[in-house]
Amino acid sequence: MSGHPARSAPTRRAVVRRLGATGILFAGLCQLTCRPLFAAPRRPQLTGPIIDDLSHPAPRATIGQDWTLVTDQVMGGVSAGRLTREDVAGRAALRLRGPVRLENNGGFIQMALDLAGDGGPVDASAFIGIELDVLGNNETYNTHLRTSDLTRPWQSYRQPFEARGVWKTHRLPFTEFEAHRTETPFDPARVRRIGIVAIGRAFEADLAVGGVRFY
Repeated sequence: MSGHPARSAPTRRAVVRRLGATGILFAGLCQLTCRPLFAAPRRPQLTGPIIDDLSHPAPRATIGQDWTLVTDQVMGGVSAGRLTREDVAGRAALRLRGPVRLENNGGFIQMALDLAGDGGPVDASAFIGIELDVLGNNETYNTHLRTSDLTRPWQSYRQPFEARGVWKTHRLPFTEFEAHRTETPFDPARVRRIGIVAIGRAFEADLAVGGVRFY
């Protein structure tokens, strides 16, 4: 055994004497406020599966963000569209209408919605996919998802659906979305934007959407 006497833990009074006034202030503040300097920001937590049940005045979705109309005119195309809120076959709906044209490398009109107020991602990994209530003019339309992994405006994950002349609910599993012009796998924990799109061929779009949700 050592011949030196055992050292007892310093008392609070001794620590105070050693730190001085500046050290005491720092220690106190750190107890109250110190956090990891580079902690990852939390993604918004979804409060439920509903994206939009059309319970809010247009163009506001249930999740609090606004639907917007986007056409190929942003890249020099000539397609034109309208996005309205109206009653269609007995229920409230968002209605996307207009001619899709292929001139000038165009070819789309869409209704788009950011899922978070800051345009960032939400974590939808607890769900299987997207569910849509739609009615249309017997044409094929697309659902496009974008994640925070994508950096180019032409990149997305896509899945088609048909819109018949009666209301129908389509379930679109995340596993069946196909990557478009990206090799990055789809990550449902990083979804930030949904687009419902008339795209890829010259035709007259007329699509009513009565509800959008995760399932």
